[in-house]
Parts: sequence; C-alpha cells; structure tokens
Amino acid sequence: MKNCLITGVSGLIGSNLVSSISNGWNLYGISRRKPKTPANVVNHISIDFSKEWDVSLLPEQVNAVIHLAQSEYFRDFPERAHETFKTNVESVVKLLEYARQHNAKTFILASSGGIYGYGDKEFSEKEPITSKGDLSFYLGTKLCSEIIAENYTQYMNIIILRFFFVYGPGQNKTMLIPRLIGSVLNNRPIALDGEDGIRINPTYVSDAVDAICRSLLLCKSQKINIGGPEVLSLKEIGKTIGSLLKKKPCFSINDEIEPRNLIGDIQKMSKRLNAPIINLNEGIRRTINKISNREII
Repeated sequence: MKNCLITGVSGLIGSNLVSSISNGWNLYGISRRKPKTPANVVNHISIDFSKEWDVSLLPEQVNAVIHLAQSEYFRDFPERAHETFKTNVESVVKLLEYARQHNAKTFILASSGGIYGYGDKEFSEKEPITSKGDLSFYLGTKLCSEIIAENYTQYMNIIILRFFFVYGPGQNKTMLIPRLIGSVLNNRPIALDGEDGIRINPTYVSDAVDAICRSLLLCKSQKINIGGPEVLSLKEIGKTIGSLLKKKPCFSINDEIEPRNLIGDIQKMSKRLNAPIINLNEGIRRTINKISNREII
C-alpha cells in the first residue's frame, strides 16, 4: 500500500481529507494537536512547524506529500513573523527535501488565491505574480513557498493549489464565513466597502477535498485555482446567512472605500480536476446545521 503524508490534519481541509482518501493509501497525518480521526484511519505525528522539528519523525517511505499546514499567526505581524516564516516557508523546504530523498512522486502544496492581490477581474493561473510590497507578510510567505516548490518540478510532480475562501462545518471562528455567521447571529453589523462589499467565490470544504484527491492523479506539475461555483458580494453572502437563520442581517456601509474583489478563475479546476458543485446556500446551510445542531430550511 502507498504511503501519503498529510500535514495540517486537524484543520478544516485536513480533517475532511483523511476520510476521503483513506482507501488505497496508508495515511500519516501531522498536526500540533491530535485530531479526532480514529487511529486506524491515520497514523498521527505530533509536530509544531513553528518550532524546530526533526525529519526523522516522518515515515521511511512516502509516495505523496500533501502540505496543508499553515501558520495560525497570520494576523500577528510583526510579533509572530518568525513563527509564520518557519511554518509557511521553512517547513516547505524541509518537506520537499524529505519527499525528494524518499522518491515521492507527488507533492501537493496548499497556497492561497490571495497572492494575486485584488482586482475587478477573475484571476487565472496564467496571471503573472509580482510582489510590490502590497502583499501581507503572510501572503508573502505563501508566494515564497510556491517559488521554492517550483524548483523541485524536476524531481516530482509539484501541484500548487490556490484556495479561495474555503469554509465548512467546524472551521475556526476567526475565518471569514464563521465570522459572518456570528455577526448575523449576534446582530453585529457586517462592514462593507462600498454598497455591496468585496466579491468572492468561496469554496465549500468538500469541493476543496475533492480537488485534492483528484490532484493525486495528475501526471505533471500544475498550478490550479480552487474556488466555488458562484461569485457573490459580501452583502449577498450576509443575506444568504440571514435567510437561513431567519434573521435580518445588519450592514455598515463605507462609501468612501472601493471594494477590493478577489475572484478565482476556475476553468482549469473544472477541466483538470472537477467543477465545484456546492453552492453557497447549501454550503452555508450545512455549516449552520453543525453550529446550531438543528435543521435549518
């Protein structure tokens, strides 16, 4: 049986992924905290990438590495810059070298659609990425990790997946969709830049997981956007949440600021992997059901 090493298995994507690719794979999962996944599904390895760690903790044989782990300190710059760099950049180098030395065939790197910056158009993978100092430190480290990974394409298939606003049940409450749900539940106003706010195409977690599973079957290195099937404004998302919760959302509009859209072109995803199928209404309904432990029509 083939070995697959997955980092970040206690996170939203990782915790859903392990149950989806368990057939045919012997899974090793890395996280700071032990995941709820049963031991017969994944062999857990406790590593904190923000600290020093030893490659000898990893399995002696590996066919694929899926690097999902990301720094939890993405808002703590410059106080936690060192920890963010170690998790998002240094760990990538160590894992790539580990994969190369153990003859892995595939290395999947979770990146972010945020590295494109903002604009009115849909960003495609052909878009040149140039840093002009306008990326956050966190996004700068994600771009660095992509550049580093690309140097290893001569040794293995490097699949870079640029995720756009993944959400789903159990997600950290500090992320976008859980924060919006919390705002509607607690009658807090949702801040909008302009009349409707930023436009995005959020991705439900099962579509993100399906894309990763299908990426394992790719035969050459790729960069692929992973986004949802709908482009929606922040106001539209808030109204969808309000409709499902049967509560009227509150909005705070700042007309002096132009919204900065971040939309991923998913044509390549649909062609090479699979088109996303979960629309926002269904994705939010599933997420709210988990939060509230009751059925919401």
